[in-house]
Amino acid sequence: MLEHELIQLLRQKFTKVIEVVDEDFGTVRVGRAKPDMVEGVSVPAYGSRMRLVEVATISAPDTNMLIVTPFDKSLMGAIEKAISDSELQLSPAVSGDMIRIVVPSLTQERRLDFVKLLKQKTESGKVMLRQARQEVKEKIDALKEMKEVSEDDIFMLLADLDKITGEFNEKIEAMCRAKEDEIMAV
Repeated sequence: MLEHELIQLLRQKFTKVIEVVDEDFGTVRVGRAKPDMVEGVSVPAYGSRMRLVEVATISAPDTNMLIVTPFDKSLMGAIEKAISDSELQLSPAVSGDMIRIVVPSLTQERRLDFVKLLKQKTESGKVMLRQARQEVKEKIDALKEMKEVSEDDIFMLLADLDKITGEFNEKIEAMCRAKEDEIMAV
């Protein structure tokens, strides 16, 4: 029963890591405009910092333009400045009650920069997996002290641990390859 709980715990931790990595990959620009590329931009609003998606609607009417429509028109300037200051290197333009953002197509050099960034994010995802694996492995090692857990059970747990770690590492690699293909597509 204990081993099953530890393996469940491992799967939960790994699933959270996959979610974090997927969210992190969403911030890497590809050649076309997608609302999620600016959703996380931090905007000073109402005395604190809020994500852009919390203070405005974001839409992509075509492949190279985003439209940001603030819920509160008084935040227009703050939103424009936050987008300009973000590391996305975008130039917003206010027109009426909305902000237009033209997303330029990427040069080959810029695409390669984004692939490098993607590889860094992939590696940090693998580090998070290793940390989660280590936490669970320490709990398995602690079972060695208990008399009611046999060496065979511990060996099986460690084998499951390595197998599941391999599966999730491969998931992250597959996500990286898919995103890399998306970045390099012209």
